[in-house]
Amino acid sequence: MKRKWERDLGLQGRMLFTMFLLAVVYISFLAFLSYSGTPQVIMISFIGLFMAIQYFYSDKMVLWTTGAEIVSESEAPQLHGMVTRLCAIANLPKPQVAIVRTQVPNAFATGRSQNKAVVAVTTGIMDKLSPAELEAVLAHELSHIKNRDMAVMTIASFLSTVAFYIFRYSLYFGDMGGGRRRDGGGILLVWLVSIVVWVVSFILVRALSRYREFSADRGAAVITGQPANLASALMKISGVMDRVPKDDLRKIEGMNAFFIIPSLSGSSIMEIFSTHPSVEKRISMLEKMQQEMS
Repeated sequence: MKRKWERDLGLQGRMLFTMFLLAVVYISFLAFLSYSGTPQVIMISFIGLFMAIQYFYSDKMVLWTTGAEIVSESEAPQLHGMVTRLCAIANLPKPQVAIVRTQVPNAFATGRSQNKAVVAVTTGIMDKLSPAELEAVLAHELSHIKNRDMAVMTIASFLSTVAFYIFRYSLYFGDMGGGRRRDGGGILLVWLVSIVVWVVSFILVRALSRYREFSADRGAAVITGQPANLASALMKISGVMDRVPKDDLRKIEGMNAFFIIPSLSGSSIMEIFSTHPSVEKRISMLEKMQQEMS
């Protein structure tokens, strides 16, 4: 049975405002590069190349980096059955299903569109959660796919990456000898603007990511009709994460942005730099939804 996909207008408003700020930062940065004399052909080629790589190959890079293996229905019938049922409720095409063989309890979704998506879970999360809790986690990941979050976050983070590489480029040529040293002031200005753009966009992209995690939690609650199951899963995953060996966590630290809960979390003061809201805030929202739906 398909369920009505209710919209959280307040959350959507915050996401749109954050994306607007990102657009202002990026357009200002491109305007500055144009004003500073950067050839347009170089700018367009540079931007187009990295956009294509991130957009078309990000899913393959994520699967390769995590060691995720695509599994068939005969290899994981229960997992496929859950995904099939949830996709029918959410009105989604069924994504590919993958398993990561690690005891770190986590899950993620990747892919540039609803028709080119993969949802993955670790062996650790399948061992630790009940079927209802695992379904809630899968519903969270399917909500990311329905909301096209992978494509949105790839595009949002793109010019932040461009700024970083321009920073490295200008730093490299700033250290070279010859005629380039005569334009040291211009190189320094590009260096400073690039690093400022990178820092500001980094913070805004992290804020957008946190909003989209809240949105995926809400989507999971709507799909399953049981927000308490996801809240319970988050509590279990968070509790188990503290007991996973640090070496195992560090091996997958670079993939934190894709996971349902980051493998290494910092203090609440550092939440501004986190890709995810705190577990406490997420559970609080889910508990409120459970009360409203009861």
